[in-house]
Amino acid sequence: MTSALSNHLAFAAVALGMVLTPGPNMAYLVSRSICQGRAAGLISLGGVALAFVFYVLAAALGITALVFAVPLAYDALRIAGAAYLGWLAWQALRPGGRSPFQVRELKPDSPRRLFAMGFLTNLLNPKAAVLYLSLLPQFIRPGAGGVLAQSLALGFTQIAISVAVNAAIVMAAGSIAAFLAGRPFWAAVQRWIMGTVLAGLALRMAAEARR
Repeated sequence: MTSALSNHLAFAAVALGMVLTPGPNMAYLVSRSICQGRAAGLISLGGVALAFVFYVLAAALGITALVFAVPLAYDALRIAGAAYLGWLAWQALRPGGRSPFQVRELKPDSPRRLFAMGFLTNLLNPKAAVLYLSLLPQFIRPGAGGVLAQSLALGFTQIAISVAVNAAIVMAAGSIAAFLAGRPFWAAVQRWIMGTVLAGLALRMAAEARR
């Protein structure tokens, strides 16, 4: 029992370290919270969490292994993710364009769209699939019960940690919206910084070799 608990705590520590590492999910959630407020950030987080559930179930059932066994399937997922981030970057950086992250006097995105964008941001990130394919098996103990049950327990532990940490980030980032709302210069700076970050992530994902 102690050994199983130690194993679970070790996995939780690794999951915490990974969620604190900046990536597409954190960049999107922070930006969405800044431009539209905490509620929008939390709704987007719901979409991110649903994509994690998809990957947990896929990894637990062995579907993710099939995706990585077929090079074209992995490449298609990687390129789709890069294209999506590139589109977001273009919306932020194009002349006269408006970023979906920019604080502006417009009708906010609907909850459905916020949820969908959060879902796609995480789903179209092959790193999420890599996480569950490479990390989960290291903490599965054959003699400690069913593999499926252990995979689900570990996977949903990771989701709980990710949601808790990102929710805290969203709540903190949302307070910045009021600061940016009355300061066009800083709103423009935020738009360009986020567009540049998204473009860098898109290029890195597109150039990333299959592992």
